[in-house]
Formats: sequence, structure tokens, C-alpha cells
Amino acid sequence: MDEIAIVKVPKQKVLGIRKSGTYRLIPELLMKVYEYAVSKKIAIAGPPVFLCHETSPESVREANEKGTAVVEVAWPVAGTAKGNREIRAYDLPGGKMVRTVHYGPYETCEPTYLKLFSWIAEKGLIINGPVREIYPNDPREVKPEEIITEILVPVQ
Repeated sequence: MDEIAIVKVPKQKVLGIRKSGTYRLIPELLMKVYEYAVSKKIAIAGPPVFLCHETSPESVREANEKGTAVVEVAWPVAGTAKGNREIRAYDLPGGKMVRTVHYGPYETCEPTYLKLFSWIAEKGLIINGPVREIYPNDPREVKPEEIITEILVPVQ
């Protein structure tokens, strides 16, 4: 885990999709948006993002178990981008966020999140939006221990 820091994040133009279900939908939805962008010749401008609308470990666990999680994924894009009925073009808001990085398999992120949420509480900060996971490398191309997950939590 990297150090925890407060950062300023700029808004970002994205193509994204949102569904309800379990977090197992993430890879499928990321591929769906990516394939749409490629088919429409929309330039990808950065690594994919998962937006977690459940903002506590308990609510994440419960939503995943019940299949009621709000699963939103997005790809940053450049230039003009239009969506369709299912995939939207929109701006991810920027602002003040708490940032850290987890190294290793996605399923081992929980201790990183617990430290992050504890740090946020210690500083008296309030989470005011979906937690973002950014995936700068492809788990199909690196060893599990080399997977990187950048975590951003919007706060006030």
C-alpha cells in the first residue's frame, strides 16, 4: 500500500455504464464499454475506472451478497464521444480526494480499504461520492502480485 494523501483530481470525460448486480460484473462491463469505444473510433485516454457507490466495507459486502450493488464502470476518452441507450458519455466530477494504491490481487484489497477508511475517519473527513478504483495495468498481462489498483475517495 502506498502512502495515503489528499489530492485534487480534475474532472474527466468518460464513456460509462451502470448496472445493478454483483461486483463480478466489472470485467464484463469494462469490456462492453471498451468495445463500444473501439467500434465508434473513440479515443481511450486513460485506464478504466470502477465507481463503487457503496461506501463502507459492510455495505459493499451486503450489496455484493444480495446482488444489489450499483456497478458503474467508465473509460476516460478524448475528443467527441456519444453514447447509446446503455452506454453514456459524461464527465466524472473532480475535486478533493483521498488517494492510495493497492498492490496485489483485487480480492486482497480489503486491508488497504480498512486502513484508508480509518485514516479518513481520523482526519474527520466525510465521504461525499462514489469510491473510485483505477486499474492502470491489465490482470491478464501481469502476475497477480503485480496488479495495481489506485483508490480515490471523494471527501469534504
